[in-house]
Amino acid sequence: MGKRALPKGWTPPDATIARRGLRSLVLLLALAMSACAAVPAEDLGTPPPKEVLDTRTNRIYPIEVPDPLEGYNRSMYAFNALADKYVLLPVVHGYEYILPTFVQDRVSNFFLNLGEIRNATNGLLQARPEIASLAVIRFAVNSTFGLLGTFDVAGALGAQRQVEDFGQTLGRWGVAPGPFLVLPIFGPSTVRDTTGLATDSLTTFYLPPGKEITDWVYFNPGVYVLRAVDERHQNSFRYYSTGSPFEYDLVRFLYMKKRDLEIQK
Repeated sequence: MGKRALPKGWTPPDATIARRGLRSLVLLLALAMSACAAVPAEDLGTPPPKEVLDTRTNRIYPIEVPDPLEGYNRSMYAFNALADKYVLLPVVHGYEYILPTFVQDRVSNFFLNLGEIRNATNGLLQARPEIASLAVIRFAVNSTFGLLGTFDVAGALGAQRQVEDFGQTLGRWGVAPGPFLVLPIFGPSTVRDTTGLATDSLTTFYLPPGKEITDWVYFNPGVYVLRAVDERHQNSFRYYSTGSPFEYDLVRFLYMKKRDLEIQK
């Protein structure tokens, strides 16, 4: 079996890029160590509430979620907040300052269009041909008439995007979520959803047409970094912006409920 040719125009990263990557890794490790030391197990020394009152409906909702990995999760949540504040958000703010909103939207649409490969694959795995066909149609229309997906022509015609991932697929077939888990940089997840994230990544890399596309996208360091910046740009969440001393507990609860709703839909 012959050696696979590298994508046209790709060159391996030089020593300068390697040194920059090493410095970034050292910074993230330092942030992780400081986060583990700085955050107590109980926010502000007060046990988190087990229920909250919805003042609009005057109903009480339980928010306690089983969390056997809570010590690790809280430390990783604090680490992610520090990494977000000192590494990710400054890069995103620079990106948003330099590029016009119109260009930012084109970049976001391009990467969202690549996500239709994952949506189609999971639609098939869920035995939902309508979801798979919708994703295929959207990918075909936007990749051609939408100029490689930079314009959402299919959405303008009424074919709205429906996001599906392998974590949802496992959930629809009855796989329990498992313990809540905060991933480095990626944030809230579960054992099931972490497995789904890894599977979706492998699917994107090795199944056509995703394989052919990612041969160009993921082997180009500039495009790879752009994708990471765009993902954070699209996410409006900001750590510790709720004003609640129990933000971790609320985020954990809302993530679990959100995933339940996504699986049931």
